[in-house]
Amino acid sequence: MADHSGNEKESKVESVMEKITEKFHGDDSSSSSDSDGEKSPSPSSVKAKIYRLFGREKPVHKVLGGGKPADVLLWRDKKISGGVVGVATAIWVLFELVEYHLLSLVCHILILALAILFLWSNASTFINKSPPQIPDVAISDDIVLGIVSALRIEINRALSVFRDIAAGRDLKKFLSVIAGLWVLSVVGNWCHFLTLFYICFVLLHTVPVLYEKYEDRVDPLAEKVLAEFKKQYAVFDAKVLSKILMKEKKLA
Repeated sequence: MADHSGNEKESKVESVMEKITEKFHGDDSSSSSDSDGEKSPSPSSVKAKIYRLFGREKPVHKVLGGGKPADVLLWRDKKISGGVVGVATAIWVLFELVEYHLLSLVCHILILALAILFLWSNASTFINKSPPQIPDVAISDDIVLGIVSALRIEINRALSVFRDIAAGRDLKKFLSVIAGLWVLSVVGNWCHFLTLFYICFVLLHTVPVLYEKYEDRVDPLAEKVLAEFKKQYAVFDAKVLSKILMKEKKLA
């Protein structure tokens, strides 16, 4: 009987000790989970802190408008993109390196096309093959009106911006436009218009795809550059632009 009562006491003590240790372990795990929850930020907060170039929130494909043009610029279809760049390179080589003239090129292409079609049409009786059917090509009024309307909107917008700048309403915009035109004039002295257009065309087909590939490395560098630019612009604004505006107000 004494042995039986002693075993019962020992079992009760062991059960109490187990409950105490379980309680301590539960508190530790809950506290550790709470601390982990405090230390590890949520993915949304991390995503919100990531800086993207020009403050974009959409993927590069969506920023470029999506669809076929964006696919060509981002080399989603390498055959089409390579063909476009190849044609542009061939045109640049013909007009800049070979110094071919546009009117001569158009005339030679038309001569070659007409000669091939004419010979094929007359030789069809000898080769027992029908000549190619030349489709009736006609430009509709809707296409012409759409192009003219789009050009009209862009020209009116450019004239409105030019009028606002010339009226002296925005000094910062005036200085930025003057600086941009001066840079274009300097670049225009270095190369011809076609060469400049070709360089811009090649950059348009290389920079977006490289940026999409290395955006995680480019965005932090762009953030540092933008911060430094804002700092320097603040100094320039405080030392130069603010004084010019003060003189204009005094004269007015």
